[in-house]
Amino acid sequence: MAAPFPSPTKTYHNTTYDSLSPTRPELSAKGKTVLITGGGTGIGAETARYFALAGASRIALLGRREKPLLETKAAIQHEVPGVDIFVAPTDVTKKTQVDAAFAGFLPDGAKLDVVVSGAAVTGPVDPIDVVDPDRLLDTVDQNLRGALYVAQAFLRHAVPNAVAVNISSSAAHLSFGAGFAAYSTAKMACVRLWDSVAAAKPELSVFHIQPGVVDTDMNREVGGVKAIGHEDHVSLPASFNLWLASPESRFLKGKFLWANWDVEELKARREELQSTTQLNIQLGGWPFGDASFKAQWKD
Repeated sequence: MAAPFPSPTKTYHNTTYDSLSPTRPELSAKGKTVLITGGGTGIGAETARYFALAGASRIALLGRREKPLLETKAAIQHEVPGVDIFVAPTDVTKKTQVDAAFAGFLPDGAKLDVVVSGAAVTGPVDPIDVVDPDRLLDTVDQNLRGALYVAQAFLRHAVPNAVAVNISSSAAHLSFGAGFAAYSTAKMACVRLWDSVAAAKPELSVFHIQPGVVDTDMNREVGGVKAIGHEDHVSLPASFNLWLASPESRFLKGKFLWANWDVEELKARREELQSTTQLNIQLGGWPFGDASFKAQWKD
């Protein structure tokens, strides 16, 4: 399809496709443990489904409301009998609840292969000159707390080569106007927090994604699909998350990626993307991330 946004790949997807299929051996999640926040509905629930279809042995679903978590668990187990799904009603802004959920899913030193950090709040969309300061700051606080507590728990339980997917938003790197100050600030802060995870443990693979314009509850709050006039199917970010957990994607670790971009075209540019700062969030036109600068800075 024609891309409604600028794209580094000629092909721009709005639904899943063969390269992201859970039946591909290269994307097998057999034996893996996966934890998803915001796992009761929308992108999180569909991501869990794709990991189950790919053979994940154990999947944890965390979310505020127990009913959607249990409904998603039942639906996945009906489709994929035998998959072990752990459910924990969790407010990720509460450290004790996050720690308890991780410990309950991973007892006795069990380890985590993949975390998908998807829980978030949009906050107010009033123009910056009239927005309630307390509501704006609370939005940033909630999103950042959730990311921090999940990241810290992930680091305690992660296998050495674990994968973390930060479900972000294009609002982290594009300006959508004065009304998105709360959400944009929060999402950019979470990108940098997850970058810190990658810096602390370089052997981990951390990715940031714009999941597409998916008709979720959060998207409806800000009128995303109607405002943009474009909709992506929930299967696209879900299957893209599965692909990011596979060895095929490792050359993109640390990058900010849109689920819409074609993975075959990205793979064809492996050497170029792996060796440059393309698709990293940084100061445009100034190569702070280039190898020569890093070597000079370390000296």
